[in-house]
Amino acid sequence: MSDSVAAVVVMPRGFPTRAGIGAWCRSPIRAATWLATAQVAAGGAVGLAGLAAVAMPIAVGIELARSVVAPVLALVVILAVVRGCVVLQRSRVTVFTGVDPAGSRPGPSWWRWPFTAGAWRQVGYHFVAGPVAIGMATLVGAAWSGGLLLASAPVHAWTLPPDGPLGWNPRAPLAVAATTVTGLLLLLLAPALATALARADLAVARAFLGPTRRQERAALDRRVSGLAASRAAAVEAADAERRRIERDLHDGAQQRLVSLAMNLGIARAMLKDLPEPAREIIAGSHEEAKLALTELRGFIRDLHPAVLDELGLDAALSGLAGRTPVPVDVRVDLPERLAPALESVAYFVVSEALTNVVKHSGASRAEVNLAQKDGRVVLTVADDGHGGADTARGSGLAGLSRRVASVDGTLSLSSPTGGPTRLTVELPCAL
Repeated sequence: MSDSVAAVVVMPRGFPTRAGIGAWCRSPIRAATWLATAQVAAGGAVGLAGLAAVAMPIAVGIELARSVVAPVLALVVILAVVRGCVVLQRSRVTVFTGVDPAGSRPGPSWWRWPFTAGAWRQVGYHFVAGPVAIGMATLVGAAWSGGLLLASAPVHAWTLPPDGPLGWNPRAPLAVAATTVTGLLLLLLAPALATALARADLAVARAFLGPTRRQERAALDRRVSGLAASRAAAVEAADAERRRIERDLHDGAQQRLVSLAMNLGIARAMLKDLPEPAREIIAGSHEEAKLALTELRGFIRDLHPAVLDELGLDAALSGLAGRTPVPVDVRVDLPERLAPALESVAYFVVSEALTNVVKHSGASRAEVNLAQKDGRVVLTVADDGHGGADTARGSGLAGLSRRVASVDGTLSLSSPTGGPTRLTVELPCAL
């Protein structure tokens, strides 16, 4: 997501989120209330200064309109002042709310900025935000000051003239009590007013200072492209790491196990005169070494078969089908080789699918088809078993779904009870 989109879901720190009678009564003394009040008051001051700073060059330019240089100079001054005021307004909103209304994206350079749509939106912001911010600051100031003035009526009511403008005595006990209650209510309403206006201030700043929809879409497109590239790099790195591990095991541990098994076999054949217990130990060690070698070869083949790199998918899938107890018909029709990561995914999908066919389906035959259709690689594995397979059950199919999704592929399974079962995987032709 773009930074501006991410900012929308961030709750500004100056806005209270709790509700209830207790929170309402405590709101006048909460730090968030005074932070919102300070935001609105600062907005009024900065808005007034910005409005004056922008209006003054305009007035000078109009006064000297008969000169060609004066209006141009006034326009340059206006744009420079607006750029500075925008930085000041962004800093103000960020300090009080923790949210940058324009996001953290870098802005255009000074010489390009006047030719962007955002520049004229920002000029308009000062003509809109200036009067609005002044009005909001006046409202909040009146609420707080009026509330304090009315709530303190018992202290200063005796200084007022006995005949009020409405024909009632402001010194009378009932009038003093009514005035005090009105002031207390106003003090309780002032935090809500300050918070609402602070939210409105942030909304106006986002509307005028934030990125346009086109900029948001462009930022989102860049983000998606970056994520796709990083995902492809991660998949390729993981595949390269599997190939490296396969080579290290093939050239290292497997060769040492082969040497160990050969030496034990030679000792088993030559040392006939050893006691029976010793010959049994050598024979047992020889069998264990051969079993470990077989398991290691299977692990290496499942990790990343060397034939996949050397001869491609057709040969690798044919070899896989040849090792499967169930007869498997393999058809591969690709105009060219896929990326190594995609070949690896396709191979392991077929490997896991054929393993499930042997273990769970009770099938007598299976077929594997791999072809390119409409710019996608379509892989199907079908069998004539009793069906009932479900991607929601078992870690094998769920793992296949995750592995296919890692390269932007899709996996679908059709396996009604009674069969047949068809696993269909669509992969991109390139990462």
